[in-house]
Amino acid sequence: MRKILQGLGLLVFLIGVSGAIDHLWYQPFFGIVLNSFNRFVVPNVALLQEYALFANLAVAVLGGALILAMEALAPERRR
Repeated sequence: MRKILQGLGLLVFLIGVSGAIDHLWYQPFFGIVLNSFNRFVVPNVALLQEYALFANLAVAVLGGALILAMEALAPERRR
């Protein structure tokens, strides 16, 4: 379960970074998946329209936090 949540955190992190890149410039890689937040959520929420770059970076931070939280919950490896 931890690995699944880490993978989800990585995906959320990549969505946030990709959305920020797409907001500043053009991001051609996996656009329909990685720019989903930037293209489907941001235009439909009035507050996020004004702060689209900040919203995308906040998504990236949340993804990074999920990865780090799952790593912190990992059982200690014994030698």
